[in-house]
Amino acid sequence: MARSPIKPLGRRGFLAGGAAMLATPALAQTSPDTVQMEKDISSSVRHNISSFRSLEWEPYFSDLHNGAILVDTKSRCLHYWNASQTVYRLYPTSVPISDELTRTGRTRVVLKDPKPDWRPTPSMKERNPEWPDYVPPGPDNPLGTRALHLSWTYYRIHGTHDTRKIGRRSSNGCIGLYNQHIEELYEMAVVGTQVLLI
Repeated sequence: MARSPIKPLGRRGFLAGGAAMLATPALAQTSPDTVQMEKDISSSVRHNISSFRSLEWEPYFSDLHNGAILVDTKSRCLHYWNASQTVYRLYPTSVPISDELTRTGRTRVVLKDPKPDWRPTPSMKERNPEWPDYVPPGPDNPLGTRALHLSWTYYRIHGTHDTRKIGRRSSNGCIGLYNQHIEELYEMAVVGTQVLLI
């Protein structure tokens, strides 16, 4: 059988191959419980990276009564387990900009807010006097489309319309998620869901 001659890669072939490579997803979900990175990009992307590593709940919680949320501020990830142990989710997050603004420890969800509005805290206003005193629900709201209020005053897990913040140290104390992720978490979490920030 005669082989067809190998043709040099033309401009069209190069562009088609490049487009196919760009369309290849960076994250491949191999099972509901694990997410793998195709390659370690931490050396090339220093400020916007989350370490996707699935965890078991047992080292962090004594039970899953009301479900559990673990926020790992170092890897910039939020883990969620439901009470019946049938659902596990792992989401990239934004975390506080500095250690001074980062609160760790145990808390719980005390309020589910379907249309959050926003008021800067007194310390935020002191640092940023040009910020508005109030932003109603909507596309310009810094809390995105949903918010889970924690038992700590002013602390929330919420969405954000500024997707550049996810994977970064970029918040004033709260934990931020992509809007589609907070909407999913909002449906699963209940008032009373236990929360641990580490």
